[in-house]
Amino acid sequence: MAAAISRRPRVRILRLAHAEGLPMPAYQSGDAAGLDLAAAVPETAPITLASGARAMIPTGLVVSLPRGFEAQVRPRSGLAARHGITVLNSPGTIDADYRGEVQVVLINHGDQPFTIARGERIAQLVVAPVVQATLVETKVVDKTVRGTGGFGSTGVRSVDATKSAKKSKRPAHSGRGRKKKA
Repeated sequence: MAAAISRRPRVRILRLAHAEGLPMPAYQSGDAAGLDLAAAVPETAPITLASGARAMIPTGLVVSLPRGFEAQVRPRSGLAARHGITVLNSPGTIDADYRGEVQVVLINHGDQPFTIARGERIAQLVVAPVVQATLVETKVVDKTVRGTGGFGSTGVRSVDATKSAKKSKRPAHSGRGRKKKA
């Protein structure tokens, strides 16, 4: 599989009629990971997202990815930081065999309405290799230091501090909330 994955895979793009005149997705710097996607909404009908609202924004593009790759639709950090606009299903996944229009599900987490005009850069498209796993059903799994610790469990307490606290019946400290000595 590794030999089939190119450092710069060729991705074919079909521009639909409602995207005529819009820029093709482009990297904005030499080391950028994502290609900017533009909104292909009519000039006369921008979309306004009220606070808390979401909408599917068309890009007017169909991508043809090579086998062994996916495209991830990700938020643009500037829109998120300045206006609270982000991709709702981030990252959205475009499979190599999908041939429909790329649309971006945007949500407004800001407190003001946000208007999406034609050509507005709304998201990034990251092309990445995919590995399909072979699943093997088992009766047991190997043990790890983390074990069954779930959401928010890593980096909070060391395993040794937790064990020491249980032995001494004192709470384990993560270092948070301690007062500095003057």
